[in-house]
Amino acid sequence: MNTSVGQDFAAKSAARSGQPVFTAFFVSLVVAMVVVATIVANLSRSSVSDTSAEGELSPARVEQIVRNYLLREPQIIYDAIEELQRREQAERLEQMRLAALDHEDALYANPASPVGGNPDGDVTLVEFFDYRCGYCRQVVSSVEALLDDDTGVRIIYKDLPILGEDSERAARAALASDAQGAYERFHFALMRAEDFSEEGLLSLAEANGLDTVRLLDDMGSPDVSRAIEENRELAADIGIDGTPMFIIDGKVVPGAAELELLKAMVEEARTG
Repeated sequence: MNTSVGQDFAAKSAARSGQPVFTAFFVSLVVAMVVVATIVANLSRSSVSDTSAEGELSPARVEQIVRNYLLREPQIIYDAIEELQRREQAERLEQMRLAALDHEDALYANPASPVGGNPDGDVTLVEFFDYRCGYCRQVVSSVEALLDDDTGVRIIYKDLPILGEDSERAARAALASDAQGAYERFHFALMRAEDFSEEGLLSLAEANGLDTVRLLDDMGSPDVSRAIEENRELAADIGIDGTPMFIIDGKVVPGAAELELLKAMVEEARTG
């Protein structure tokens, strides 16, 4: 495993769980406080310099007015933080969308990436995922339902192991199963697996009708290693720092998207 890359992705992916939410909150809170302080300072300077104005406010009075207002309406700080985060997210997704357009061949035409659903479907969905990612496992039922309900969807699977050795071992097993024509079946089995040791993976493979001797041999093949590395490079180029991540018709959908959202995005791609 490329340890440095894997650790970097793991650190960034962890930022999508509880800890980074608090980090982003406090950073945004500090920004909001700085903005308030700047307003206070500007008002204070204005009142001091405008000596001709009657009834000018002293810096202390301005600070008291702002303080009283924020104590009376504290929600304004949260509203400002939410708006800041919304704008940052929108900007990030737009940057990722543009980057995805620049990497269409790698996204849609890499023969090393397994294809599921309807290979000749009129709408293509790309998913980046990690088998140990809780959000990826949460969304798997939505992906299955989408493929069952809409036979016009083609899905391209991008194995992106970012959560350590077990993740990479599972990705290798999944990609190796493609040589036996069993990728999609094994993929959904892996998404519900609990044991990612070599023994656990081989047991699961056997239960799904795979040749385990061949699978184990293919797991260490250069082709599998290259496929994983190409997915990591592609994810980094687009700006993907966590899983799951969906790309539908050039639009980026982060996180555990619900079935209705996926259906809406597919329909928009189909009609738009």
